[in-house]
Amino acid sequence: MKKVSKVFYITLALIALTVVFGVIAPKQYESFTGNIQSFVSTSFGWYYLLLMAAFLVLSLIIAVSPYGRIRLGKDTDRPDFSTPTWIAMLFSAGMGIGLVFYGASEPLSHYVISPATEEAGTNAALKEGLTYSYLHWGAPVWAMYGITALALAFFQFRKNEPGLISSTLKPIFGDKMNGPWGTVVDVLAVFATAFGVATSLGFGAVQINAGLNHLFGVDIGFLSQFIIILVVTVLFVASAWSGLSKGIKYLSNTNMVLAVLLLIIILVVGPTLLILNLFTETFGMYLQNLLQMSFRTAPLGDDNRSFVDGWTIFYWAWWISWAPFVGMFIARVSRGRTVREFLLGVIIIPTVFASFWFAAFGTTAAFVNDSITDLSGFSTELVLFNMFDQLPMSIVLSIIAILLIASFFITSADSATFVLGMQSTNGSLTPPNTVKLIWGIAQSTIAILLLYVGGLQAIQNTIIIAALPFSFVMILMTIGILKALKEERRRMEKLAKGK
Repeated sequence: MKKVSKVFYITLALIALTVVFGVIAPKQYESFTGNIQSFVSTSFGWYYLLLMAAFLVLSLIIAVSPYGRIRLGKDTDRPDFSTPTWIAMLFSAGMGIGLVFYGASEPLSHYVISPATEEAGTNAALKEGLTYSYLHWGAPVWAMYGITALALAFFQFRKNEPGLISSTLKPIFGDKMNGPWGTVVDVLAVFATAFGVATSLGFGAVQINAGLNHLFGVDIGFLSQFIIILVVTVLFVASAWSGLSKGIKYLSNTNMVLAVLLLIIILVVGPTLLILNLFTETFGMYLQNLLQMSFRTAPLGDDNRSFVDGWTIFYWAWWISWAPFVGMFIARVSRGRTVREFLLGVIIIPTVFASFWFAAFGTTAAFVNDSITDLSGFSTELVLFNMFDQLPMSIVLSIIAILLIASFFITSADSATFVLGMQSTNGSLTPPNTVKLIWGIAQSTIAILLLYVGGLQAIQNTIIIAALPFSFVMILMTIGILKALKEERRRMEKLAKGK
């Protein structure tokens, strides 16, 4: 444990205090977080929207600028992982469980329960619901991840700085980041990471529980979810023990195979032509209306503010809370790629895949809801499995979905233990297994706490709260990487002239 920094002990202490508070006074914890979440959503919703839109515009400008030719590493470095494996790792770390959890339920909800602007149950609401699903899981999200990962990869592999969030702020604050202020920044990042990932673990446990209930009659409740988390914790800690190039690599490739298999089966047994036609039209609508949707705050009383707060603001906060983890993980697996290849790959490929995923599952859910049975009355975690019931190969689809959720669960937690280990051991690329074990247990404990004190609502409250302070750090990171890229470009031009 010689490599362990102050960040490790400070953050663990803060997490322990939070967990104790939640266990001793669960109702007060839910009420407390609910009040803060309401204040943040109401007062800072506009800020989240502007921030995410700015990340998208800025990342595209950087990608097409001369900075795009700079390599994340030495000029002679080449990628550590093949492009298919790299893409698989992006998905597994970035949003794996969520795609399965919300793939059918979110577009269906926008269609028949809570549309953004259209009348519920209409064709216009279905199209609008798909475009908002693309927004919530598409380009702004991956641009934000891309900027965060770009800063981390550039300083770590190009400038040989420790792989820490605080290192990316040195162009602004200099050596002050080596002292207490740097520790504060890294503690914020680790705390946000721990709660952000624990949120997905909570979602994963709820979804696996729903699938097991649907197939085998397992009771839905905290006890079942507690046991699921314990079992999966053992599996992902074992994977984390094997290292990045083995456990996470193989799991990520497995995830992609299962995800593509499930998507293909849905495309074949679902309303195939309707899926393809709706995807083509709604993806065009998404590209056409991206700016308008990204800036929609619904400030007046009659324009459905609850949709913006309950969906868009929640998602932006969730993704920001994931930024330290996903950014650092993407940075770690992207050494050797150029800035242009990196940013365009991170933004375009996941956006297109996620959009087609929502088109396939959302369209199928709407088709089943309209022509066979009412799915809108089921809870979020049960929509998917009840949709499968109305399709051929329903048992096969349910089994693949459960395996995929479990695999995503293990990979996300596995990746997070690695990243948390890096951030709490001064950026070490090989954090000790003991540290990864402790972080694995900590994440699972937080997930169990969140489910114990209030289920999904407590999870959502905690996400939005944890994201706000780190969002300010992300702004500073963006300023830092812009300054660093400008200086690096000048240095390269001087070297070229010298030759």
